[in-house]
This record gives sequence, C-alpha cells and structure tokens, in this order.
Amino acid sequence: MKLLFVRHGEPDYDHDCLLPLGKQEAALVCDRLAGVDIDAFYVSPLGRARETAEPTLKRKGATAEVCDWLREFHAPIKRPDRNGELSIPWDWLPQDWTTVDEYYDPDKWYTTPLMREGQVEEEYHRVCSHFDQILAEFGYERSGRLYLVREPNTKTLCFFCHYGVTVVLLSHLLSVSPMPLWHGIMAAPASVSELVTEERREGIASFRLSHYGDTSHLDAAGLAPNPNGLFTELYSDFSQRHD
Repeated sequence: MKLLFVRHGEPDYDHDCLLPLGKQEAALVCDRLAGVDIDAFYVSPLGRARETAEPTLKRKGATAEVCDWLREFHAPIKRPDRNGELSIPWDWLPQDWTTVDEYYDPDKWYTTPLMREGQVEEEYHRVCSHFDQILAEFGYERSGRLYLVREPNTKTLCFFCHYGVTVVLLSHLLSVSPMPLWHGIMAAPASVSELVTEERREGIASFRLSHYGDTSHLDAAGLAPNPNGLFTELYSDFSQRHD
C-alpha cells in the first residue's frame, strides 16, 4: 500500500483559501498526480486544502471524502515563552523543548503538564484512530507499532491536508514523537510526501517514508518552492521570519 500526503498550496490564512500562487501550485500538483493510479482521496474540510485538491479531482473525475480530523491539528497550548498565550503545539523555541526528555519519547511527549492542559493527547489519538480506521478498511490493521496485513494490496491513498496534521500521522506511522519532526523537518506548500508498506514477513507490515516534502513538480515548472514554515537562517537577516 502507498500513502500520499499533499500539503495545501500557498494560503491566505485569514480567508482560508489559496492565493493566486497557491492556485498555480495546485495545478502543478494536478500535473504531478495525473499519471498516478490513486484508489481513494481524502481531504481536510478547510478551504485551502479543498482548493488544492480540486484540480486533481476534476481531472481524474474523482471525489474525495471530507474528513474533519484531517483539518490542521488543533490542540492549543500555552507556549512557554508567550506568557499564557494559546498557540499551536509546535514552533516552540528550541531551548524550551529540547531540554525535556519526554518530548523525544513517542509514548510520553504528550504527558507533560503543558500538553495535558491543552488536551493534546486526546486530539492526537482521535486523529490517529480515524486514520487507522481507513487503513483497516483497505486491509491493514494496526497492532502495537505495526500493521497486520489482512488483505495485501498495492492500492494508493491520497490525503490533501496540512503540515501539522501530516507530521502527526507520520509520527504515528513511524512510531516516533512528533516534536522533533514538527521542529526538525519542513514541507513547503504544495509538496508531496509518500510512504509505502514493507511486508518483510508475511502478514506483518510497517511503513517507510520514501519521499518527504517533494517539490520536483514545482521545480520542473520553474516555480521556486515557498519557504513557508522556515525561520531565518541567520539571526542577523531580518528580511526572513524570526518568530
């Protein structure tokens, strides 16, 4: 089985839609997926994801299941350096989370007081359980950190969604904490990530990440990927994002 995760194109967050650049990116995603045999589509209910999916669905004559749990991961917490202001549970300052060992543990990262106060564990398990229901429908049943193969297949599922929730699902599939992923990797708008199952022993499968944040379809069209999500490379460069 193969899983594709497409991040939405360049967004207008205030109006939850795509900017003109995002619409151009969505058309290039469509070109990228045109030759891929995709068995099922799933999309976030948010406008920026649905607009990104629209050209692909139209070209393929397909429909997508709208999944509320695929919306951007929503479990606000009080980021340590913001005096009680609620924030997303990623984009912390490195000095605030890297010193806490629990944040590196796949079973303990959501047990810290800040995460518990934000009900992060509940939302994480809600998202992952809905996702596992889909995989079970296609013959892959979660068991511990692996999947039991009830109906082996080479089907491809495609998810149009968001950066934060994609990392949640990657952490679940790879059995790692999302904290070092949220803070250590970045997928540009309209990028494509791919995982594929490996069944090295009959009936037992794991997922391997074969591509992450691929923007080759943008590069091929001469469109530079937008660094949306990255912070400044040099602190002295105030033309780039600091916080």
